[in-house]
Amino acid sequence: MGYLASIGSYAIMIVEVFRKPTKWRIMKSLILKEIDELIYGSLGILIFISFFIGGVVAIQTALNITSELIPKNLVGFATRQSIILEFAPTFCSIIMAGKVGSYITSSIGTMRVTEQIDALEVMGVNALNYLVFPKIIALLLYPFIIAISMYVGIFGGWVAGVFGGFSTSADFIEGVQLDFIPFHVTYAFIKTLVFAFILATIPSFHGFYMKGGALEVGKAATTSFVWTSVVIIILNYILTQLLLG
Repeated sequence: MGYLASIGSYAIMIVEVFRKPTKWRIMKSLILKEIDELIYGSLGILIFISFFIGGVVAIQTALNITSELIPKNLVGFATRQSIILEFAPTFCSIIMAGKVGSYITSSIGTMRVTEQIDALEVMGVNALNYLVFPKIIALLLYPFIIAISMYVGIFGGWVAGVFGGFSTSADFIEGVQLDFIPFHVTYAFIKTLVFAFILATIPSFHGFYMKGGALEVGKAATTSFVWTSVVIIILNYILTQLLLG
């Protein structure tokens, strides 16, 4: 029953977010602030991780090619498929659940503890729209940093493969171009948009409805990370079945 009540409260929160919108003049500055915090602020860590994960995928693929019958361009092909289909949209989203999700939960939770949310509601402001809506709009730009993650991951694979002596540049690039299916990129971006909505709303839910003091803010951030990750993994399975099955 507790889980059903939480799902019901979450659904009610989503509806309330879009009711009684804040004035655009104020909302515009809030959205720009969230884009800076959530998107631009996450770019560095995603580029760093993507580069090295791409390199690891290329090296592991090359080391597992033990037969002369397997074409050398498989290294580039496997790197591209791994990065585009799974690593960039899903693994990066779980990383973002830790970085962005914890930030959202702790910032809103701190406002709840210090009674700033109560003050907004006393002034007649829809606190959910004021706090959560800018985060949802900002994370609509999430596919752009995932696109960068895809490029950097494949580039990292090329660097590791070529400079590590595991593949030639020509073989790697041939593998990257081999049997390319454009819908795989579309599939990755569809997943990314769904994950972006989850990243904005589940941490906000845990922060907005938390009770207690400063210690509970930390607990709420941990809980939001766990549930955001679980929901992302489950939705990843469902979307893969629907779109590629």
